This record gives sequence, structure tokens and C-alpha cells, in this order.
Amino acid sequence: MNPSLKKPRESVDLLNESTASPFPDEVLEKVLSLVQSHKDRNSASLVCKDWYNAERWTRTKLFIGNCYSVSPDIVARRFPKIKSVTLKGKPRFSDFNLVPENWGADIQAWLDVFAKVYPFLEELRLKRMTVSDESLEFLAKSFHGFKALSLLSCDGFSTDGIKSIATYCKRLTELDIQENGMDDIAGSWLSCFPDDFASLEVLNFASLNSEISFDALERLVSRCKSLRVLKVNKNINLDQLQRLLVRAPQLMELGTGSFHQELTSRQYAQVESAFSNCKHLHTLSGLWDATSLYLPVLYAACSSLTFLNLSYATIGSGELSKLLAHCQNLRRLWVLDTVEDKGLEAVGTSCPLLEELRVFPADPFDQDIAHGVTESGFVAVSAGCPKLQYVLYFCRQMTNAAVATIVRNCPDFTHFRLCIMNPGQPDYLTNEPMDEAFGAVVKTCTKLQRLSVSGLLTDQTFEYIGKYAKNLETLSVAFAGSSDWGMQCVLDGCSKLRKLEIRDCPFGNAALLSGLDKYESMRCLWMSACNVTMNGCRLLAKEMPRLNVEVIKDEDSDDYADKVYVYRSVAGPRRDAPPFVKTL
Repeated sequence: MNPSLKKPRESVDLLNESTASPFPDEVLEKVLSLVQSHKDRNSASLVCKDWYNAERWTRTKLFIGNCYSVSPDIVARRFPKIKSVTLKGKPRFSDFNLVPENWGADIQAWLDVFAKVYPFLEELRLKRMTVSDESLEFLAKSFHGFKALSLLSCDGFSTDGIKSIATYCKRLTELDIQENGMDDIAGSWLSCFPDDFASLEVLNFASLNSEISFDALERLVSRCKSLRVLKVNKNINLDQLQRLLVRAPQLMELGTGSFHQELTSRQYAQVESAFSNCKHLHTLSGLWDATSLYLPVLYAACSSLTFLNLSYATIGSGELSKLLAHCQNLRRLWVLDTVEDKGLEAVGTSCPLLEELRVFPADPFDQDIAHGVTESGFVAVSAGCPKLQYVLYFCRQMTNAAVATIVRNCPDFTHFRLCIMNPGQPDYLTNEPMDEAFGAVVKTCTKLQRLSVSGLLTDQTFEYIGKYAKNLETLSVAFAGSSDWGMQCVLDGCSKLRKLEIRDCPFGNAALLSGLDKYESMRCLWMSACNVTMNGCRLLAKEMPRLNVEVIKDEDSDDYADKVYVYRSVAGPRRDAPPFVKTL
């Protein structure tokens, strides 16, 4: 729970009222206005009454990690000058269809309050929120100085809502639409920008599927001379991309359309020239249907790239090797497992500065798939990329020894997310549990903040985590553990834990109740398909009345709590819970 969002009276009670700030109010407010980190501002607000008030009046940006941890009214009373809001809604497991439709997290209640108290609102960034077309129209018409809208993994709206944003937001600088569950009706929204509109700096519609008006897009890109981010969908072909690049050589981030088209030698040269003229490009994504025939047009722009996202490009190891030979300044790389271990060996050879690697499965549900990556590819990357700090790695096999080698090569991991796709898979060479692998991770990587575990795991893994992962903030667990003891070790030992996500594990009531003194300092706990009962949840709610304990039940007759979501809220139980959500 964000401490600066406690009810004002409750916050003031926490302060030492006898302590007065040695700074004049004007100086204090000036200093605090320069502090950008929301964590630092939260801490500052708890120093004393003067700091609390100064922080209140100088905060213009607000981050809320759980939209039900506080109400819009409480936010409005606490902060009078907010211009930018980042708001997260549904639990992360909604990405895996574990949260039913119509669960909640509707943005409209927030917009109703913001329209009254923040008519000067400029930015709204939403993640896993429900957003209707009516809400988008309300947003566009209520905030006349509105500049930036980002929708990530949201649902409930269509391209008609985007039309409202394009039509009415005259000062828009950012429109970022990513991976949303939206109704993609048509691409005519691009024609709704006024003819004199020229303020756009960020435009991302890569995840939309519908055909768009290329003429409207080309005119828009031509007018917006400050455009620095452009990510188009796969309906844009190479010839059209070349025309866009000629009109926007200043781009810093580019998401291409389809990279497969029959080009004449003259067209090929034009596309190659357009990329070579993009002198400021540092991020490249898209590349749908990319083949070895056309990837060379990128080479001239690769030397400045720091982020290469190939998660939509089903390229093989040969194509990747040739491309990476030109990308020696890469810090971030996302690929599909079609690159196989040979491709990852090229990563280790060509990208010595790499800090982040994500390897996604091209087809996670095909058990008989021929390609993929193994432990050897991961080891090869770690050997050549000693600065690696963040990894998300989907694979079908792994060994304890390989993971120990990886973290020995890269001890500075802050995020280690290993997904062995077959649940309960042991070390495939020794047939032993993967306990020692994750034991090596938490013992070696002392800066670790986020950990996702997988494979055959006993309580030994969680004992290691509780004992050694002292900076861990987020832990995700699936199909693991032996008994309640495992979860108890984590809750007892990880003092900085903020998010605990568990599914399909044998943890029950004893494990749940072992966190009584922990949950108020955490953002949330999610448990699904575990051994927790309704009585256990009721006892937790009784012992911790300031927590919201929500149960999603699949069957009324079953005494087990199918899905449990626990979080601290200063607003009390939410009022919009659907019938299938029971708040205890």
C-alpha cells in the first residue's frame, strides 16, 4: 500500500508532531518538486507535518498499483494538483485468463472524480483496467489540455473510443495502445485527427489488426515533426514503411509493419536508404514475417540500437546471428525460441553490453515442437553477457548445474524469471528437483527483486528464498512446493516482499495465515488452485479487518476458495464487486 495515500488523519497521526521542518515552506516545496521517484516522495511525506503538506501540494504525478487500494475521493482530497496518473487494475494472473470477465477495475468512477477536481489532467496511463468507448469519449471531452493516453492490457473498448481521442484531444502528444482486449472494428480512427493537428510525439498501434488508412497515417506523420516513437501494425508493408521513414527520419523508436513483400531492386535500395538515414533510432520492433531476404536493409541502422524486440519475428539462428553482428550496443533483446540455442550463442558472442534478455515460446501449447531453447543457450548468453540483470526465459528443459553456472557468470540479476514449460519438470539429466538451481539464484544474486520459479520444486526452494532473498519484492510460483512450510518460509524471511503470486500449489490455511503480520505492508497476495478453504479466508479477514479478502468461487458447493485475492485498502471493501466475487 502506498503510504502517502493513507487517509489524511491517519497519515498525520503517524508523524512526530513535535518535529518542525528547519526549512521555510517555499524552500521545502521547491526541493520536493524536484523529487521524481514516487517511492522517495512517499517516504518524504511521512517525515513530519510540514513535509507531509509540502509533498501534498507539490505532487503532480501519481502511481497507484492497485485501483482498489484507495478510492478516487481519497486521492482527490489528498492531492490537489495531480496532472499525471498511472493506474493498475486487475491482478496480473488476468493475463493468463485466471480472472473472470467483468471482474471490475472500471475506469469511469475515477474519471468522474478527476473531471471535477483535476480538469487540468494531462496524462493517463492504464494497465489491466476496463475502459469503455463511453469512458474514452468522456475523457476526451472533459480534459481540454489532455496530452497522453497509454492503454496496456485493458479491455472493454473499441476503435470507436480511439476515434474520440483523435477527434477531441487537440493537444495530444502520446497515443499508446498495447496488447489490449479491444474490439478492433476498423482503422478509420486515424482520419479523425484534425487537419492542423501536429503535436504527436508517440504513436503506437502495433497490436491492432484492422486495416488503416495509410494516406491518413502518412499525412499525420508528415505534420508531426516532433514524432519520436512510431509503432505501426502488421498491415503496413515495406514500401509504405519506407515512405513513413522518409517523412520522419528523427524517429528514436520504430515498430515496423510486415517485413515480407516482393520488392524491386530499386525499392530495396530505397528501404535500405531510409533506414540508414534514421540516425537517432535506438529501439526497433515489429518485423512480422521477417526473412533473411530483407533483414539486411536494417544493418545500417543497427549500430545505434539499444533495444531490439523480435518477439513477433519467427526468425532462425542464422538470420539472428547475421543481424546481431551489427548490434553490438544492444542493452535489451527480446526473441522467440525459434532462434534456438545457436541463436543464443550469437547473442553471447555479439552483445557484450546486454542487460535484459527475454525468450518467448513461439508455440507454448505444442508439446512435440522440434525447435526451442535449452540450458546450453542460456549458459552461452551468460558467458558472453556479464552485465545481464533481467531475464525471462521459456524453455522445455533445464538443469541445476546450468542455472548455477548462469548466476555465477551474471551475479547482478535483479529479475530472474525462468519458466520450464512442462509443470513439475525435474533436472532432466539427474531427475532431481530444481531446488539447488533456485537456491543458487538467491544465494548468488543479492540484488534480486523479482523471481519466478518453475520445475519440480520442494519446500527446500522456498527455504532458500526465505533465508537469502532479502531484497525480493515480487515472487511468482506455479506447480511447486510440498507443504505449508514452503510459503511460511517466504513470508517469514522476505522482509521486502510486496507481491506474492501463487497458483496450483499445495499451500493451505496454515500457509495463508502465516502472513498475518505481513500482508498490510504488501501490495497484494494472489492464490489460486491451492488448498485454502473458505474458513481460512474468513479467519484471515477477521484477524486483519483492514485487508480486503476477496474470494472468486467457481462452484458454490465447494468449501475450497478457488481464487483468493488479498490486499490492503484504505477505502474498505469495494462496491462494484460482481456476484462471483465474495468479499469477506
